[in-house]
Amino acid sequence: MKKRIIWKLLGINILIIGFAMIIVWLAIDYLAADYLAKLMEKYHVSPIDTSQMFTDSVHRYLIWATLASIALAVLLSFVLVKRVLGPLQKMTDITRKIAAGDYSARVPIKSRDEVGQLAGAFNRMADSLKQVEQLRKSMTIDVAHELRTPLTNIQGYLEALIDGVVSASRETYDLLLEETLRLVRLVEDILQLAKADAARADLQKERILLKALIDPVIDSFRSCFDQKNIGIEMQFRQSTDAVRADPTKLTQVVRNLIQNAWEYTPAGGNLHISTQLRSGEIRVVFSNTGGEIAEKDLPFIFERFFRGEKSRSREHGGAGIGLAIVKELIEAHGGQVGAEISEGQTHIWFSIPASHPQA
Repeated sequence: MKKRIIWKLLGINILIIGFAMIIVWLAIDYLAADYLAKLMEKYHVSPIDTSQMFTDSVHRYLIWATLASIALAVLLSFVLVKRVLGPLQKMTDITRKIAAGDYSARVPIKSRDEVGQLAGAFNRMADSLKQVEQLRKSMTIDVAHELRTPLTNIQGYLEALIDGVVSASRETYDLLLEETLRLVRLVEDILQLAKADAARADLQKERILLKALIDPVIDSFRSCFDQKNIGIEMQFRQSTDAVRADPTKLTQVVRNLIQNAWEYTPAGGNLHISTQLRSGEIRVVFSNTGGEIAEKDLPFIFERFFRGEKSRSREHGGAGIGLAIVKELIEAHGGQVGAEISEGQTHIWFSIPASHPQA
C-alpha cells in the first residue's frame, strides 16, 4: 500500500513540474524571445541569430533544470513520504494483528499533526477493542460459572433419583424447581444486561417527574418490605424534580436499586430515598441500613457478576448483574452512578441531567 501511495504522490509531483516546465517554455518562446528581439532592434543588433541562440540555450537549461527537479522530487518524495506514511503502514500491520486477535500493539506517535492525531485515535480504538474483548472473555467465563452451579445441582439430584439414592419426594422436586428458577433468572438477567448495553441506540426520552416514577415502584415492593419489617422514607427535594429520560429504562433502574436494597437490608432496617440537585444534575440516593458491602468492594459493585460475599449473595439469588444494568442504563442517559458507606448505612446513587436547572 505504501509503495502505491508513494508512486501516486511522485506522479503528482512530476505532473506539477511538467506543467510548470510547459508554462515557462511557452513564456520564453512568446514573451522573453519577443522582448529580446525588440531590445536588440533598439540597439541596432541583428536579432535573428542572437534570439535563436538565446532561446535554444534557455530551452537547454530549462530541460536540465527540469530533470534536476524531477530527480530531487523523487528523492525527497521517497524520504519524506516514507516518513509521513510510516504510521499508516504501521496501522495497516496492527490492523492485521487485531483481526488475528492480538490487541497489544500500538502505533508510535511521533508528531502532533493530522497523522499523529490519527495515530492517537487509532491507539484509543485499539484500547477500546482490547477492553471489549477482555470484557467478552470475562463475561463468558462468569456466565459459564454461574450456569455450572445450578446445572451441577440439577444433574446431581437427577442422578440420585435415577439411582434411588434420593426419594422422589415433594422436597426433592421443590429443590429441582428452585435450581431451575435460578437458571431462568440468570438467563433473564443476562438478557436484560444485553438490552442495557444497546440502550444508547433506542432511548425514547421524555420529561419525567421522579416522584411520579418512584412512587409506583415502591408500592409494588411494599408487601416485600412489610414482610421484613423494613421502614421506607422518601425525601424529595421538590415534587417537581424532573429529568429527561426513557421512562421504561429509568423505571428498571429504580426497580433494580429498590430490589437490591430490599434483599440486603436486614429485617427491621430502614430504606431512605432522597433527591439532590448538583450542577444541573439530579442525584437520587438509596440509603439502607446494614448491608454486606465492604469498603474495598465499593469501586467494583457495578461491575458485571461482581459479588463481595459470594455465599451470602447466592442466598439472595443474585448473580451480580442488577447493578451492572443500572450502570449501563444511567450512562446511556449521560449520567453517573456511585456508592458510599457511612454511619452504618450503604448509599447507592445515580445522577442524571435535570430536565431544566432549578434553584
